[in-house]
Amino acid sequence: MLGMSSDKLLNSLFDGLYCVDLDRRISFWNSAAQRITGYSAEEVLGSNCHDSILRRVEVDGYECEVKCPLAATIADGKVREANVLVHHKHGYRLPVQVRTSPVRNEEGAIVGAVEIFTDNSNSVQILAALEQLKQDVLVDPLTGVGNRRLADMSLESRLHDWQTHRRPFGVLFMDVDHFKSVNDRYGHKTGDEVLRMLGKTISNTFRKVDTVARWGGEEFVAILPAMRLPALASIAERIRSAVAGSFLMEDGQRVGVTLSIGGTIAETGDNAESIISRADAQMYRSKAGGRNLVTLR
Repeated sequence: MLGMSSDKLLNSLFDGLYCVDLDRRISFWNSAAQRITGYSAEEVLGSNCHDSILRRVEVDGYECEVKCPLAATIADGKVREANVLVHHKHGYRLPVQVRTSPVRNEEGAIVGAVEIFTDNSNSVQILAALEQLKQDVLVDPLTGVGNRRLADMSLESRLHDWQTHRRPFGVLFMDVDHFKSVNDRYGHKTGDEVLRMLGKTISNTFRKVDTVARWGGEEFVAILPAMRLPALASIAERIRSAVAGSFLMEDGQRVGVTLSIGGTIAETGDNAESIISRADAQMYRSKAGGRNLVTLR
């Protein structure tokens, strides 16, 4: 590396790099910048950084002309980092991670800025793949709520918090009343539609911090952090009422179901099996009491 010219050194970088003057005109464009964006140095040198050839867009939607980190860095001398979308020569938007720094002369005055950017598309693809994996592994495909695995994971996490930090939580066990009669009368396709309706109604009624999951068949569970019995009773009643008021139209007839709900609060010595069993037992008390009821302990 000794004796290498500055241009050759900058062109050997894996990351894209370009320099601008105080008017934000591009004065240097390295080889990696061409590789990442498709634009050669001849196409961009002398143009403004916000000219249509680049058309960078901030992740929050601002165009570069409106909210330019290079302009801000030239103005205040602060280093900035951001994830943005740049316009590739072939027309598509490309996610990149950028770092903008001021360029100073020997007297310390700012005379321009330099921006280093890295192709971030692989990271974006990985995140998208991880999100899809999460959907495949932790979400029930029919109802859109969590699956049994997610419920087990959430329950173990809440039990750990309870055992180590005494952070209370509650569990609701919900079973659809007379669901077999829905399948027998209207068919399994309508039964599936009813379960989808239930999934949306239930997930839209609980808090965002709660975990809602399909336990199996027509059974659902909810794990609710920071919960005491009076608040658990209020939420359970809200869920019961919301489901009782939901319906589908099938051949001009309203098709709806109700829930029998049982619930409990974590107790000393609880494990996953004991707290689910206790909530399940309360659900059966709701069944025995006439269904479409909430029973807590």
